[in-house]
Amino acid sequence: PPLLTGNVSGATAEEPLGAEFAIVPVVFGCIFFLGVVGNSLVIVVIGRIKTRRSRSTTNIFILNLSIADLSFLLFCVPFQATIYSLPEWIFGAFLCKFVHYFLMVSMLVSIFTLVAMSVDRYIAVVLSKKSPCIRNRRNALLGVCIIWMLSFIFAVPVAQHQILTNHPHAPNSSFCWEIWTERVARHTYKVTILIIGYLLPLVLITCSYAKVLYHLHKKIKNISKKSEHSKRKTAQTVLLVVAAFLFCWMPHHIIAMWVEFGVFPLSDASFAFRITSHCLAYGNSCVNPILYAFLSENFRKACRQAFTCRLFYSPPPVKKIARIRMENFSTTPSTTNV
Repeated sequence: PPLLTGNVSGATAEEPLGAEFAIVPVVFGCIFFLGVVGNSLVIVVIGRIKTRRSRSTTNIFILNLSIADLSFLLFCVPFQATIYSLPEWIFGAFLCKFVHYFLMVSMLVSIFTLVAMSVDRYIAVVLSKKSPCIRNRRNALLGVCIIWMLSFIFAVPVAQHQILTNHPHAPNSSFCWEIWTERVARHTYKVTILIIGYLLPLVLITCSYAKVLYHLHKKIKNISKKSEHSKRKTAQTVLLVVAAFLFCWMPHHIIAMWVEFGVFPLSDASFAFRITSHCLAYGNSCVNPILYAFLSENFRKACRQAFTCRLFYSPPPVKKIARIRMENFSTTPSTTNV
């Protein structure tokens, strides 16, 4: 089945391949560990920076992204691993609905936050004169609230149609299935999720960062070599962000549309493709902390400062902490914060 809401979310129609019982838990376990550690570290570092800039719009969005990615990993990977490793759904009717509902919620929050961050960068760079009026803590928190509210609303059909039931060939087993009585309604919802959860975000992210790069390119002639190096690094990071989002979520949506509007084959190759799509989707939640935090030299400094033991190292001056900024997607010294 597809990652979140396929035809059958508690069992596969084909016979298990055997290797999945050993390989899938190990692969999912590695992704789970890396993602949880990376996102938790970002949350801790941002939470321990006790400065005014720690409450910047950039940090609010990065914090929200890490929370969404962490929730996605916690509620997705363990249960998806059991689907491949166990012959039936063992967690009951409530978790059947709640897990799949919150999977969709956290996935949409993560994607919508990536869009918000790209728009935030566009405003900071291209509309720098209007930036102080738009990019403030109040608007950022309002944006986060809207992101979560929309995600909760768009995911409601998942909870409505996720049902714990049995299978004609396994009457004594329980499976968590997605059942729709109206085929048109189901197709409409799947296409809607494809548009708002992948195509539209991809267009917005690409256009926003393309505008940022174009704006930086126009100014690159009148800046120092150090600034030029910073801008080139920004361009590389932007390309990584767009590429990561494009390739990590593409296989998942290909399978989702294939299941809805075609006949998805039940073969070893399709089984491997399906697991690969899961791993790439989970991997996006692992990559986000690296792209948006750990690639920044200033974030690494903040990380060292946050975990510096005062018994052995003297704490850094307050002024230096107050001036910690994130290099990712910044154009001027006051553009972005971490």
